[in-house]
Formats: sequence, structure tokens, C-alpha cells
Amino acid sequence: MTIFARVNYQSNEMFSENTRKQGCIEVICGSMFSGKTEELIRRLKRAQFANQKIAIFKPKIDTRYSEMDVVSHDLHSLKCTPVKSSEDIITKIPDDIMVVGIDEAQFLDNGIIEIAQNLANKGIRVIIAGLDTDYTGKPFGPMPALMAIAEDVQKVHAICVRCGSLANHSHRLSRSKKLVVLGEQDIYEPLCRNCYNKAIEEEKKDKI
Repeated sequence: MTIFARVNYQSNEMFSENTRKQGCIEVICGSMFSGKTEELIRRLKRAQFANQKIAIFKPKIDTRYSEMDVVSHDLHSLKCTPVKSSEDIITKIPDDIMVVGIDEAQFLDNGIIEIAQNLANKGIRVIIAGLDTDYTGKPFGPMPALMAIAEDVQKVHAICVRCGSLANHSHRLSRSKKLVVLGEQDIYEPLCRNCYNKAIEEEKKDKI
């Protein structure tokens, strides 16, 4: 079962309404199981209800639930276009698109930063979701830069499975040292800062 913290969306709704006719960048970030994709899908569906034409993209590497859909942990979904690189996004956006959604942006190359800027400068609303930190707690891929240039950043939180506090870390349960390891609750767990630090210390002791 997916567990994530509920947040007040009022400020984001007002922001979206005020910038509908302008180009902008919105970033939704947080740990795994925090509801990032769920919030991305929610905003994109609202745009559809407003008769705005949308285009949705995700990295081809993300095949956990579907190859051709953006899917949340709660299994809500929207059709999307998988891309190998950020440059592919430019070639696949129709001229009349008003809103562009990008999921799992941490897996894309740094070219997505300039692309997001260019799209926003053309009057397109760009909504980006992704992990802000990797399993080691370090900033992940282009996400920090995207957060820096965005008009709006919303950090969502999961619930720590060990103590019930707000979680902001994606703790990897497997011993793999690869930066990218796709998985769900069998490989990752959301932890708060204290529980994450304790888990890391326990792992260090196990190696001794």
C-alpha cells in the first residue's frame, strides 16, 4: 500500500490559475512514495478539463508499471511518450501544445534544464516531477537546477515507515551501489532524516 503525506494544494492551485496564460516551470519533488506522480497527473488532468492541449513525457528507462503510461503508485495513469534523452522531447511536441508534463526527470540528462526554460519562454506551462535526492541522500541529476529556475516548487513527503514522521529519504534495501535501480517497496522504503541516518549507521556496522 502506498503511503504519502497529504498537503494543502491551495497555493499551487492559485499559482496554476494565475499562470495559465503564461509560460512557467513547476517542479514537484520528494522521496519515493510521496505522491509526486499522483500530483503531476492531477495537474495535467485539470489542464485537460480546461481544454488545454497537453503532452506528457517520461524517460524510457522507467518501465516499472507501463512502457507507454505515466503511472502513480496508486495506479492512476495518463498516456505518455517515452524518450531516450531530453532532446527527444523537443522533436515530439506538437505546435499547439499548451502544457508539457515530465515525470521521473531525475533520470534525464542536464539538457532538460535549457529545454524547460525554452518551452516556458515560448508560453508553455512545464510541469516536472522527480526525485530531488538519490538513495545516498545527494541531489539527483538535473532536479536541483530545475528547482532553482522554477516559478513554483512543491516538495511532497511520504510517511516514514519506521516512526511515522514525514519522510524525505528514499532508503535502498538492496546492496546495489548503482545509481539507478528501478524498484518499489521491495527495494526502497521512505524514511525521515533520523531513521535514515540510523539505517545507514546500521549498514556500516554490518560491514565491519
